[in-house]
Amino acid sequence: MVVRGAPAIAVAAALSLAVEVANFKDFNGTSEEAASFIELILEYLVSSRPTAVNLSDAAKKLIEITSNAASTTIMPESVFQAYIEAAEIMLDDDVASNKAIGSYGSRFLQDQRKIVPRFSVLTHCNTGSLATAGYGTALGVICALHAEGVLERAYCTETRPFNQGSRLTAFELVHYKIPATLIADSAAAALMKESRLSAVIVGADHVAANGDTANKIRTYSLALCAMHHHIPFYVAASLSSIDLSLSSGEEIVIEERSAKELLHSRGGLGEQVAASGILVWNPAFDVTPAYLITGCHY
Repeated sequence: MVVRGAPAIAVAAALSLAVEVANFKDFNGTSEEAASFIELILEYLVSSRPTAVNLSDAAKKLIEITSNAASTTIMPESVFQAYIEAAEIMLDDDVASNKAIGSYGSRFLQDQRKIVPRFSVLTHCNTGSLATAGYGTALGVICALHAEGVLERAYCTETRPFNQGSRLTAFELVHYKIPATLIADSAAAALMKESRLSAVIVGADHVAANGDTANKIRTYSLALCAMHHHIPFYVAASLSSIDLSLSSGEEIVIEERSAKELLHSRGGLGEQVAASGILVWNPAFDVTPAYLITGCHY
C-alpha cells in the first residue's frame, strides 16, 4: 500500500522497471533475452495486485512493445530503450486521460442537471493525484466542477479500514481549497436521506465487459443507497480499467487484505483494538452490478 490506486500502481510499476533497465551497464544477453527479462519482471509485478486491472493491461502492452523491438534489433540496449519510452508515454497518457475525464464528467453532470445551479457530490476512497499519474479520475471530475464554479460541496468518506478517504482524499480537497466535508462511512445513507447530494462519483479498479465494476470495499453499499434515494451514481475511470476478457463482475478476482487492518487502529498501523482470537474477513474491493450504475465516464 505504499503505492495504491489502480492507475498509479500501473504507472509506478512501469516506471520502476524503466529505472532498473536504464541503469543496466553491462547486460550480457541478446535482444530476445532482454525482452524475456522484461516480461518476467512484469509478470511478477502483476501478481502483486490481482484486482487492479490497469497493472496487467499495462504489462501486456509493454511486453508486446518489447517483443516487437526484439524482433527488429540485435541490440538489447535498443529493447530497453523502447521499453523506457513506452513507459514514459504511459505516464503522459494517464495524466491526459484523467484531465479529459474530469472535463467531460463536469460537462456531463451539468448537462444532466441543468436546473441545478451548483452541485454537492459524494466520493469514496481516493481517486485523485495520489491514486493516478496526476489530476485524478472521480476526484478530477470534482476538481473540474470546482474550477468551473458549480461545486457547492464535496463530501468524502473516511474509507475504512485503511482510511484512504480521511488520509488522502481529505488532504487533496484541502490542498485544492475545495469546500469539502469528511463523513464516516456509515453516515452516507443519512447524508443521502437529507437530500444533500446531487450525485455520487467513484473510481474503478476493474470493469468487466458488462459494466460490473470492482472498486474499494463499500462502493456496492453506496450504489444501493444511491439507488434507494434516487441519486445518480457515476463511475469515472480510465480505459485501462476495462477488461473485456471478463463477461461479468463474478469473474473479477477480489484481493483480501491483512486482518491487521481491522484488528488494529489506523488501518493496521496502530495499537490493537479488537479482541484477540476473533476471525477477520477483509476484502479490499467489492463489485457493483452495472444496473446500479447511472453512467460511466472513461
